[in-house]
Amino acid sequence: MEQFSNNTIDIKQLPRFETVAFQKLEPNYWKVVLINLFITVAILSIGLGIVYYLVDEFRKEAIYLVITLGVIIAITFVFSRISFVKKGFAFREHDVLFKNGIIATNTIIIPYNRVQHVALHEGWLSRYFGLAKVEIFTAGGSSSDIKIPGIEKEQAEKIKQLLMGKIQQQL
Repeated sequence: MEQFSNNTIDIKQLPRFETVAFQKLEPNYWKVVLINLFITVAILSIGLGIVYYLVDEFRKEAIYLVITLGVIIAITFVFSRISFVKKGFAFREHDVLFKNGIIATNTIIIPYNRVQHVALHEGWLSRYFGLAKVEIFTAGGSSSDIKIPGIEKEQAEKIKQLLMGKIQQQL
């Protein structure tokens, strides 16, 4: 019978994920974010305009709503930019890392042996800019899944092939 051991690990010797050089999202993805934001603002503005012309009581208070909408748009733009800048991903020998967050930065680390499925998605706007989103599904459920948007389509396909190869090695 094998001798059982359960030695203590020196946590100071563990590799630090903070030293990993994260790859940023493609700059064209910022254009996708801006266009989506513009479409949302346009729809809200059209709705606001329709209500303005249909409801007489609304006209007196419209200036406050327009100012409020402007402030919300500005805040959304700033947070979208911060979110874009802070997102990054990295692939190491044994795991994949993804960081995101606006106020607090979250880093998700998934060992390849936890990956169950990989999907590649292209929205109509992302396709126009030659971008794709890689989704990595794990055994841990949706809270541990990773969605990496804003990757060049060719690179996204290579990432998918890499991950599918890692899944095949485990079988």
